[in-house]
Amino acid sequence: MKNLAKKQIPAEFLFQVFALIISIIIVHSIYVSIVRPNAEAVLLEQSIRISQDKDYVPERSAYVLIRDFEQEACFILMLWVMALMGHKAMQTARERRVLGEELVSISDGTSVLPEDTREYARPVQALPEETQRRLLPRAYLSALHRFRSTRNIQDVSTAVRDICEAESDRLDSELSMIRYIAWAIPSIGFLGTVRGIGEALAQAHRAVEGDITGVTESLGIAFNSTFIALLISIVVMFILHQLQQAQERVVLDTQNYLDSHLIRHMQTR
Repeated sequence: MKNLAKKQIPAEFLFQVFALIISIIIVHSIYVSIVRPNAEAVLLEQSIRISQDKDYVPERSAYVLIRDFEQEACFILMLWVMALMGHKAMQTARERRVLGEELVSISDGTSVLPEDTREYARPVQALPEETQRRLLPRAYLSALHRFRSTRNIQDVSTAVRDICEAESDRLDSELSMIRYIAWAIPSIGFLGTVRGIGEALAQAHRAVEGDITGVTESLGIAFNSTFIALLISIVVMFILHQLQQAQERVVLDTQNYLDSHLIRHMQTR
């Protein structure tokens, strides 16, 4: 188990770093090549039309809405957290796939005695190493080993419950980075709000003189960054809750699987 942990931790960290780098490259490339050039073109066209027609009301442009650095940072974090949640979802799907298989066939009316545990453990131990790391095979083998050593069905049930609870705690702790990113997204939006309001206050003297262009542009930064950040946060939190729910269901279904497919067959004579 120690060697397994040493192999998994660097792999998880490398995946997170690699996903962040890819997210930065993709989002920044889109901003440099598409978003900001189009936003500047829209703002220039609106400025010309406003100077020609004072009654002209500029339409809101999606490019202008997302053009600032705070929105870019929010999209980078969104793409990053989506990659992390996708990775966790794939792991959960693999756990669910193992639940759909019958590890050991025990027909109704068959009794599993402490002396039979080695025989029932062999098919699970013959599975590929990657499959044996899944929750169900680990809990299955632990239940058989506990039954052989204690000959107590209640101890087996307790061991299964402890393993499932430990797995649930582990899955919850591994979501801490995702929760942090989900918290950071609206925080970056609020930073954009503070920056925009600060710039607007710095140009208050121009507004007093009758030129409110700079103030309105700065306030646009403030409101746009908050709007985009909160919108992204809503989407991310929804997917996060769905992922957490799927993980909790896998753990509960594993416990129910062992109760119905193994523990109920156990007898001590």
